[in-house]
Amino acid sequence: MGTERPPTGHDVELAALAAAGDRRAFGELVRRHGSAVRGLLRRLGADPATADDVAQDAFLVGFEQIADYRGEGAFAGWIKRIAARLYLRKVKREARLVLTEAPEEQAPVGSDGPAATADRLDLDEALKHLSKAERLCVSLCYGADWSHAEAAEALNIPLGTVKSHVKRGLDKLRARMAAPSGGVSNDSARRESHG
Repeated sequence: MGTERPPTGHDVELAALAAAGDRRAFGELVRRHGSAVRGLLRRLGADPATADDVAQDAFLVGFEQIADYRGEGAFAGWIKRIAARLYLRKVKREARLVLTEAPEEQAPVGSDGPAATADRLDLDEALKHLSKAERLCVSLCYGADWSHAEAAEALNIPLGTVKSHVKRGLDKLRARMAAPSGGVSNDSARRESHG
């Protein structure tokens, strides 16, 4: 057996090997899930460099706490939760985000030129059109699989505020993603005309 071949197996098996001191097993977990963790961080609002830094920190914390992972849920979810918490701490520490602010006015759907005429659905692009608070709450609740209550506690804002940000964000995402070639969908247009 070659010692240079990366370990294979289920994430739970790799985590158990890593907990026993096998760094290559943890390296395989990083390889498998690093992109998803960085993607979540980008959806939460991190720029690419910050997403890379926080993902690296999350995997370091994950390595230190790997014995705590029991395989009761997906490893990807476990490491994403760590990354999301680290990112939230960073956001709070830098005081860049005021979550209780009034919703920002958004550009109308379909008003962003060539990107709006693309024929593919691009969630990352659509998320850019949400307010920071909406993007953060939607990404935590749907990207990191947190409950509304967990997001409210982590963000230190009322549960109703999280629910409002999630609802507004999802409504905007649905309208944006359903719009053919960047235009407003017929359903959205009908809803807007009725009030």
